[in-house]
Amino acid sequence: MTGTTPFEMTDARWNSLRKSGDAHKHCYGHAVIVSGPAGQGGAARLAARGALRIGAGVVSVVCNKAAVPEHAAQLNAIMIKPYSTQNDILACFRAIRPQAVCIGPNLGLALPSQVLLSQTLMLGIPMCIDADAITLLADTSITLPTILHPQSVLTPHEGELRRYIPQAFATTSCRVSLAQSAAAKAGCVVLFKGSDTIIAAPDRAPLIVSSKHYKNASALATAGSGDVLSGFVTGMLARGFDAFEAAALAADLHLRCAEQFGPGLIAEDIPEILPQILR
Repeated sequence: MTGTTPFEMTDARWNSLRKSGDAHKHCYGHAVIVSGPAGQGGAARLAARGALRIGAGVVSVVCNKAAVPEHAAQLNAIMIKPYSTQNDILACFRAIRPQAVCIGPNLGLALPSQVLLSQTLMLGIPMCIDADAITLLADTSITLPTILHPQSVLTPHEGELRRYIPQAFATTSCRVSLAQSAAAKAGCVVLFKGSDTIIAAPDRAPLIVSSKHYKNASALATAGSGDVLSGFVTGMLARGFDAFEAAALAADLHLRCAEQFGPGLIAEDIPEILPQILR
């Protein structure tokens, strides 16, 4: 694709994913996934599982106390951190002190979700911003803080990106240009999902992570696969990876998981096949 450099999984990149025998879990960061309303937490759990498998030392799901039973029934190694109201979410985060946060998967668009996003953006730490969070940021009728930390990643599909930068879509259909426009607006990295995924940043030449060499890439067209991808990104941000590198690695590993598993893949399979890829 014109204007991009193809991503290459080098030995150095494989080695960067390894853990050291001299380190403990807190050396690999605390990743937090913000859950949506009660009864809508599946996307957060998928992202949390992705963050844990990619190597974050500790992973927590932050949720409203009403959602604790559904998460507790399905999570073991992943901790659950409840809050009572959206207004005390910052106190919850201060107690956890995460290195990275994921917000957006099935977050919802109602007022409580807007408050939750606003409070989370105020943390000013690396974030993966996905799905409903991107749609809320695109809504000019509400006022939200800007993305404060440049080591953050937006992970839109085309519909979400179209809402975020409608003017750019009115002038071009070039996916590279669109990703670059979004990165300039957000002030951080953009992972523009598609058969050719574009990784763009305000100050870097874009990368392309192509699916053309993976015959099973189409298996990723399944509900929840994007949530796992966001978890991969968040886990690497928590580990201290550069945001641009984390986005590119996550997109590549996501494809490799689909290729390894093959037809019949569902989102829950993606984190579970990742250890085979890493080995």
